[in-house]
Amino acid sequence: MKLEQDQIKKLGLGLMVLVALLYCYFTYLLGPLEQNERNQASGIATLEPQIADAKTQMAATAALEKAAPAATAFLANVKNSIPDGAPIAWFPPKMADFFKSHGIDKCTTHLVSEEADAMPGFKRIVWAVDVPRVEYVSLGKAICSLENEEPLLKILSVSIDATREDAQYQHATLTVSTLVKS
Repeated sequence: MKLEQDQIKKLGLGLMVLVALLYCYFTYLLGPLEQNERNQASGIATLEPQIADAKTQMAATAALEKAAPAATAFLANVKNSIPDGAPIAWFPPKMADFFKSHGIDKCTTHLVSEEADAMPGFKRIVWAVDVPRVEYVSLGKAICSLENEEPLLKILSVSIDATREDAQYQHATLTVSTLVKS
């Protein structure tokens, strides 16, 4: 079977059209699709750390949501345990009553400083509680029960001086801080 010149030309033209068609298919259709797939794969790879961070953030948020009722109850308890009004009006009488209940008749309390607390809406006030004449044993018992009976109060320092005139009694100064509403 011998092909004529006209058939060879048609066959050659058909082959050229087929090659051109394959070239156009791979260059203009399949090439951009593969490039787009590579771009999407690299985009997904860059998003994976962000997705992992978001999952850990969601877990932390869920843990906070579980802890929120307990924290809200604690905050409500703290707010309810702080008397209303200016601290200068209620704290010194509170200290005087506390020490009287422990057998110490006289004490004076004065404000030393104020500072912001880590909890918003609250501040810490530092007070100096001066007990001019006290026995060591009754002072020790009172100091032991002070932080236990007053959970918002923190003893910062205690200074005890013995007097030469009356060796049975000491002079004590306590520096305490308490949490109050801002």
